[in-house]
Amino acid sequence: MLLRRCGTDALLVEVDSLTEVAAVRAALQDLDGIEELVPAARTVLVKGDLHRVRDTLKTVDLTKAPTTHPREITIPVTYDGPDLDLVADTAGITGDEVVKLHTEATYEVAFCGFAPGFGYLTGLPDNLHQPRLDSPRTKVPQGSVAIAGEFTAAYPRATPGGWRLIGRTEITLFDPRAETPALLQPGDQVRFVVA
Repeated sequence: MLLRRCGTDALLVEVDSLTEVAAVRAALQDLDGIEELVPAARTVLVKGDLHRVRDTLKTVDLTKAPTTHPREITIPVTYDGPDLDLVADTAGITGDEVVKLHTEATYEVAFCGFAPGFGYLTGLPDNLHQPRLDSPRTKVPQGSVAIAGEFTAAYPRATPGGWRLIGRTEITLFDPRAETPALLQPGDQVRFVVA
């Protein structure tokens, strides 16, 4: 674990894996004096009482994923994405098998980023791990369900993107007027179901 000072009241915690990010996030999320906690793929930015943060991090076991009671979110999907056949061909399976594998898995929101409400979900079955498209799209439609690398996600709004699109959802993933604008939060468990 490497700690880097960010300004006068923030610290960037650098680790080596998503499991370690989850361990740091779990240790700090309910700590008194924390103003903001922003997990990413290999870092956690924390703003607040840095003395308390440093003391807490001394006792974190980075080898163990935290035991939590996450929120469970179900996302209905119509599996008709333009890259569904590409994903199936690349994996050496049928489109129906892609849907079956994608819906049988339970995912965890590892971190959010790229666009407001965009959650990077881990738990994608190994044979569905796919590279990004060689040429990104200039506009991915809002609600597109996609995969890239070890992650799956749903686009909360129309943006450029290079992930492989396997379906679409009508669920609202980001509402700036809501008390909590982003539906998905780090640590949440997500299931995709056929709409």
